[in-house]
Amino acid sequence: MNSERLTKVILGPVVAEKASRVAENNNQVVLKVLPNANKTEIKQAVETLFDVKVASVSTTNVKGKVKRTGRIMGKRSDWKKAYVTLADGADLNFLGE
Repeated sequence: MNSERLTKVILGPVVAEKASRVAENNNQVVLKVLPNANKTEIKQAVETLFDVKVASVSTTNVKGKVKRTGRIMGKRSDWKKAYVTLADGADLNFLGE
């Protein structure tokens, strides 16, 4: 895989109550990824960038919400979310604690 592509696959962590609950209970990390990224690319990107062992990856496409600004209706962009299950003993901390 192209190393430049792997650095661009992961856009950032998802910060939400469900993401923190999943992280505590299932040893998973929730990431925002490129819409055209596949599971193998996501797995390789996490393993190379964060130096952890990944057990599995599952993805979902999140549809953008329809929002209103005054009289104008707009739509947020669709995006892709990846649930990355880490191997036993692996830990991924974005805060650097």
